[in-house]
Amino acid sequence: MIKKWISTVTVFVCLFCLSPFFLSATYSIVAYDKENGQIGVAVQSHWFSVGSSVTWAESGVGAVATQSFVEPSYGPLGLALMRSGKTAQQALAGLLTADPTPDVRQVAMVDIKGNVAAHTGKLCIDAAGNITGNGYSCQANMMEKNTVWKAMAHAYENTKGELVDRLLAALEAAEAEGGDIRGRQSAAILVVKATSSGAPWKDRIYDLRIEDHPTPLVEMRRLVTAAKAYNHMNAGDGYLTDNNVKAALEEYTAAMNIYPGNPEMFFWPAVTMASTGKVEESLPLFKKVFQQDLRWAELLKRLPKVNQFPNDEALLKKILSAAPEK
Repeated sequence: MIKKWISTVTVFVCLFCLSPFFLSATYSIVAYDKENGQIGVAVQSHWFSVGSSVTWAESGVGAVATQSFVEPSYGPLGLALMRSGKTAQQALAGLLTADPTPDVRQVAMVDIKGNVAAHTGKLCIDAAGNITGNGYSCQANMMEKNTVWKAMAHAYENTKGELVDRLLAALEAAEAEGGDIRGRQSAAILVVKATSSGAPWKDRIYDLRIEDHPTPLVEMRRLVTAAKAYNHMNAGDGYLTDNNVKAALEEYTAAMNIYPGNPEMFFWPAVTMASTGKVEESLPLFKKVFQQDLRWAELLKRLPKVNQFPNDEALLKKILSAAPEK
């Protein structure tokens, strides 16, 4: 077992030597929300596409944030070690031992059991530090103030909702506290289910990135809202596939309430209603959609051909009468 561990670390040393790194002043949070069965990581930085290198998470395994003078391989290697049964503390300790320049790194990990580990190297640019709590770690470097990570922890602990809400609240608290001394540019949130289904694409709940934006967290909040609505839409589609119309309509209604400005949130519920005999209930929804864009009326005409709507001319005519005249 010891020989295997030493061999693994040796391989990691070689990977560290081959992997380039770059400076990314960043604030981030990794967290495991046992109550909601979710695990994730979120970040904001004055650096282009910060999510492409900092944020890592895998269902049934854990989450990693790697920043400061970023060594991206901490992400996949940390997940690999935790997947093999190492705790977050063991995984991080092993990688730091293998790293020729650990003093410039800032890394945090959380495993599927809620164990948390964090490291802020002594050569990270001030203000830099981290704070860990029950199933989470907040860390930051090159901040305007040394109170950023504490403000993040407070926001995370005192925000209700699902994990994405708490992660975003932590980022917003960091920004309110001064954030990155250079400003802001990109952000990312990655949340996965705590229990793996064996299909990673199904386990990804939120995978959102702002690559380059003057106010990335404002845009992130908008995207989180949209993503929540589409999660309900997808759940509705799943229920509809199982012929559970009642549950499908409940999910569709939730999507409409979350994201009322998007006509798609109304179109597909209306299609479901009309297809299942709730024609009168569907008409106000169709009218709302058609008023926003008449192309939805054209789309409706195409659905019977592919068995996505009843092939009923009278029904189509009745619904299309709700469309405004061109």
